[in-house]
Amino acid sequence: MRLHRLQARQRLPISVDEAWEFFATPRNLPEMTPQSLHFTITSELPERMHVGLALTYTVTPLFNIPVSWMTVITAIEDGASFSDEQRVGPYKMWHHQHLFEAVEGGTEMRDLVHYALPFDPFSRPLHDLVVRRRLQEIFAFRYRILAQRFGTLTPEPVIEPDSALEPAPGAIVFSVV
Repeated sequence: MRLHRLQARQRLPISVDEAWEFFATPRNLPEMTPQSLHFTITSELPERMHVGLALTYTVTPLFNIPVSWMTVITAIEDGASFSDEQRVGPYKMWHHQHLFEAVEGGTEMRDLVHYALPFDPFSRPLHDLVVRRRLQEIFAFRYRILAQRFGTLTPEPVIEPDSALEPAPGAIVFSVV
């Protein structure tokens, strides 16, 4: 299984508390998602996120084909970070860490996403030609929305190129099927 990594950073001229409040409110998720994904939340939304929260939605990530997706909030460190993991959806594996840190003039938000596509190695060309670019577009959209809403200390999105993480030769790889 080829594991991919996407990293993004953005600095906002707001406090960590204000950034946290925005991200910890699940109803704000559609605002940060491109309309082209036809993102529709299908589960009840609480006022605040909490560990164990399962969010279900439909999305059309590729080729206008709707896909059901469920993510679960797996960890929260109030005001500093939270993680979500896909339980059902288009990826074989998806783990997304959201990190918040006070910096001069505001808050640096960092995203670290590890993901794998199903049907590896056959899905590698699809990743290289479509999926990587699509994910970068989604994070660039979120950058623009947050910059419009809060302003920005980062002149453009910092989205680090995908890097494939291959297991070392002889490594034992565990996979959930």
